[in-house]
Amino acid sequence: MASTFDATPISYDRMKEVKEFDESKKGVKGLSDSGITCIPRFFVQPPELLSDLKKTSSKLSSTGIPVIDLSNIDNSTVQRQTIMEQVKEAASTWGFFQVINHGVATSVLDETVAAIQAFHEQPHEVKSKYYNREERKGVMFTSNNDLYRSKAAAWHDSLNMWMAPEPPNAEEIPETCRKEAVAWDMHSTAVAEKVMELLSEGLGLERDKFKELSFLGSRALVGHCYPYCPQPDLTVGIVPHTDPGIITILLQNGVEGLQVKHGEEWVDVKPLHGGLIINVGDLLQIVSNGEYTSVQHRVLANSSKEPRISIVMFFNLLKWKGSGYHGPLPELLSPEKPAIYRDFTAQEFFDNFFNKGLDSKSLIDKIKI
Repeated sequence: MASTFDATPISYDRMKEVKEFDESKKGVKGLSDSGITCIPRFFVQPPELLSDLKKTSSKLSSTGIPVIDLSNIDNSTVQRQTIMEQVKEAASTWGFFQVINHGVATSVLDETVAAIQAFHEQPHEVKSKYYNREERKGVMFTSNNDLYRSKAAAWHDSLNMWMAPEPPNAEEIPETCRKEAVAWDMHSTAVAEKVMELLSEGLGLERDKFKELSFLGSRALVGHCYPYCPQPDLTVGIVPHTDPGIITILLQNGVEGLQVKHGEEWVDVKPLHGGLIINVGDLLQIVSNGEYTSVQHRVLANSSKEPRISIVMFFNLLKWKGSGYHGPLPELLSPEKPAIYRDFTAQEFFDNFFNKGLDSKSLIDKIKI
């Protein structure tokens, strides 16, 4: 008997099914909770992506991404220098690293994860009040930000909160996670400040240079839920992509699924209780003139009955230069190290992200000299 997914029937109306799913406001958790055994066709990823899911390096996955201990960051100049060099090396070669002893209590991390999970586990009638697609402001609960722009949907739901420069009114944030979301914005920003100081020093710049350039000024908090997927070999939690901004801080529960591309191999990122994952965004790769690198990462569809919860803080540039442009930092350029990227406008940056599905380095490819 032929598989349901062997061929696309002529009668299949993809956009109609996408629209019905979107208008139900139930998300993938609603589908998962309903007990379905086959995922809707518009979640099925193209063959080339599905075949790539098998390319995971067991050797690299056993060691994982670099883990950096920040506990002695301010104890002495020598210790700070050592930690800075570790951060620089990780940001240059992996684009990803995990930090421990970062100054945020494990109890705060656990409470934040629990609060985001509590939101996603609320009844559909409660969550649907927050369901919308008004990106770049306020609070938005949705499934797949790029649902109407992507080739295939991915198996996750998200609660998006734009925390800066214009934070939402407190009552806009769901009560189940209001206190924790506001607190996490503060805690994660404090960690980001430490890491950005080290990244700035790693380029030979002043410690506060990135802060002065408003690299912490635009922030979005995204609480993802990856429910159980009945056919994890046919879809993904999130497609392979790079993050567009400066840096990203990720807090996750103990359910695995995140993978990072290192060279030509995919590496599993093992959840480390108490740790925070940091990764370089496309914009940081550009302003560092390629010294730091943003790398592809993806999330596998969740085959566990326990949902995978991740809380992502995206840190982005707030103040653009002059009439709204940016590029490699002039301080990093010389005859020996000329610019490898051209300046680009804020409009180019936002159009590139919001007019298509998630992808990898498309802006970088466009502005490469």
